Amino acid sequence: MHTVVVGPSGVTADDVVAVARRGARVELSPEALAALAAARSIVDTLAATPEPVYGVSTGFGALATRHIGPELRTRLQRNIVRSHAAGMGPRVEREVVRALMFLRLKTVCSGHTGVRPGTALAMAGLLNAGITPVVHEYGSLGCSGDLAPLSHCALALMGEGDAEGPDGRVRPAAELLAEHGLAPVELREKEGLALLNGTDGMLGMLVLALADLHSLYTSADITAALSLEALLGTDRVLAPELHAVRPHPGQSAAAANMAAVLKGSGLTGHFQQDEAPRVQDAYSVRCAPQVAGAGRDTLAHARLVADRELASAVDNPVVLPDGRVESNGNFHGAPVAYVLDFLAIAAADLASIAERRTDRLLDKNRSHGLPPFLADDPGVDSGLMIAQYTQAALVSEMKRLAVPASADSIPSSAMQEDHVSMGWSAARKLRTAVAALGRVLAVELYAATRAIELRRGLTPAPASRAAIDALRAAGVEGPGPDRFLAPELELADAFVRDGALLAAVERVTGPLA
Repeated sequence: MHTVVVGPSGVTADDVVAVARRGARVELSPEALAALAAARSIVDTLAATPEPVYGVSTGFGALATRHIGPELRTRLQRNIVRSHAAGMGPRVEREVVRALMFLRLKTVCSGHTGVRPGTALAMAGLLNAGITPVVHEYGSLGCSGDLAPLSHCALALMGEGDAEGPDGRVRPAAELLAEHGLAPVELREKEGLALLNGTDGMLGMLVLALADLHSLYTSADITAALSLEALLGTDRVLAPELHAVRPHPGQSAAAANMAAVLKGSGLTGHFQQDEAPRVQDAYSVRCAPQVAGAGRDTLAHARLVADRELASAVDNPVVLPDGRVESNGNFHGAPVAYVLDFLAIAAADLASIAERRTDRLLDKNRSHGLPPFLADDPGVDSGLMIAQYTQAALVSEMKRLAVPASADSIPSSAMQEDHVSMGWSAARKLRTAVAALGRVLAVELYAATRAIELRRGLTPAPASRAAIDALRAAGVEGPGPDRFLAPELELADAFVRDGALLAAVERVTGPLA
């Protein structure tokens, strides 16, 4: 099994995906253990002094004015975890919980939190045992980080609350720890606060969304190319010299992908078949690289923010190498929240233009010779009429999800935490949007491949033919009389989401951007 080694300098996006989705094992490097020990010695020294130090010998948030004596500090750390584990609503997905646990461990290993080496090793042990604490949908305002979600994880580390075992069953955390030979952790000064105070949930969901969107944007270039082909459009608008005069990197990449898919097509450029010859294609066809390209460039910016966060130590207070333990605002989720919202906006627009192409394929007045709704016997058969309704409903939902969460703030903690990021909410709605985008592209794929096969006598590009053949082999049938569509649409969604579409096309084109 793949092993991810966590050091003091952060982790990569690939590391997060490997641990969250593929169950990679986690180990701590010797450098990380040394950094943990050095920071802990600073905290122990400060804990022994009579002066109050926030997070070490004081209360938290609006209660930070009270100095806590040594005899109450273990109770203080235990209590902050218990009281902050106040989430409600549906369970959060296993991959999200594993991502946030791993990212919290990443920050702990930076040597800036004061957590003991043994506690960090226990965090790694929880991940390696496949124990996933039950985390709920609601409870984070994205400042001071994802408090409630991280508290539920820390609670399981203490042997309290519920967790899901590697067999998928939810049981008491104490029972699962004992079953895997793990001892509950008794938290010491600052440790409870350090385990809760970070943007790890929203960052984990950002990293996972970036991985999914990278594949979906390339898939969108493929479905756009198939729609252009089915509509007998021109590929001349994809010429690299046209995109060089407006040098957005994403736009050029999208156009190059579409051109690669369409290479050798016998369907493109048949404008003369229309009674009133077209001078140019509709925007949804002609501007596909510009819209997808803008989304690609948004992805690039979001990756930059994610990479900076992956190299960060997000905690409050933070332990500095010179021995200071200083309060700060690095837990604020604004940098992550903004890009989560940007991505939801870009995904909604990509879905919107894909839906417009699908609608064009189904409209006999705009499809340039295709039967109404791509039906076998229009009137008797409805064809893909309602498949497009479903696609339109998904797009409408994505437009609502594109309303930014980060523009909101709701004060908390007796006005001590009077401006929050809502980054967790931005991340949750982005996950819904990403899933919807995959379904929207699946409907476009379903329609475009059927339309190409209805262009009898014209030969599609080799890459298009490969996509059609692979889709048919996956159980999605071609043109014919009406049938139960929902199962085939689900298969098409899986075909896009699992990368099968991309793999089929790249066997002909070579790697796409």
